[in-house]
Amino acid sequence: MTYKMIVLDLDDTLLRDDLTISPRTKEALMAAQEAGTKVVLASGRPTTAMLPIAEELRLKEYGSFILSFNGGKINNCQTGETLFSSTLPADTIHHLYDVSRRENVWIHTYIEDVIVTEDDNQYTDIEGQLTDLPIEVVENFKKAVSVPVVKALMLGEPDYLKNVEKKLQKEFEGSLAVMRSKPYFLEFTEDGVTKGTSLNSLIQKLGINREEVIAVGDGHNDLSMIEFAGLGVAMGNAAEEVKEKADYITDTNMNDGVAKVVEEFILGTVPVI
Repeated sequence: MTYKMIVLDLDDTLLRDDLTISPRTKEALMAAQEAGTKVVLASGRPTTAMLPIAEELRLKEYGSFILSFNGGKINNCQTGETLFSSTLPADTIHHLYDVSRRENVWIHTYIEDVIVTEDDNQYTDIEGQLTDLPIEVVENFKKAVSVPVVKALMLGEPDYLKNVEKKLQKEFEGSLAVMRSKPYFLEFTEDGVTKGTSLNSLIQKLGINREEVIAVGDGHNDLSMIEFAGLGVAMGNAAEEVKEKADYITDTNMNDGVAKVVEEFILGTVPVI
């Protein structure tokens, strides 16, 4: 099979724990692009937080794409055009705020590349570090969110949030997409909007078949694209539920797992263990 596209999650997949791309992985991805394979970034991160990585991999030069906000937006790196954008109305975010208070978890969202929250908390601080976006702690969350936004996150201790996820997936079935991107991040987007659905939309525009796509990830929010792609790959450090659904399990993000996939399935070389 000749693969025309590889779609990569960022945190704990493409990126090492220090948020950098290893030299071996970068070399493999540049070689793949030189060979004509599209390298697409797909993350729960806001678009702005993904641009430095897109620039490092020269996606603009190779005419590739970014799927940000868990598929809530698709951007053409070459033209800057937004091909797809999904939003949640302000009153939906206000309702999610009430639910967060009921469930005793924190909540934040994004307004004009600023993380907005009512509560100073350790998990929003982590998001600030991951995205390099400023955090604004406001007195009144509902008042601060008066326009539609792409997504919202509820945040909390991982074991507790896992139970909240199950409960809210049932509660919002048919109205919102609910999934964890990290053990302490529970994400909410428009119903039917996932990395998998946005990937499907993108390849239809490009005339690429799903069988010609590799998708690589580690988290629950990667499941939709891993199950959709012709070759769905779980990282060695992925959640067990993700590994169970994948076609192939590669090495960890700290041991060039992405590079090994590219080398074997795109470049046709035997990866060095």
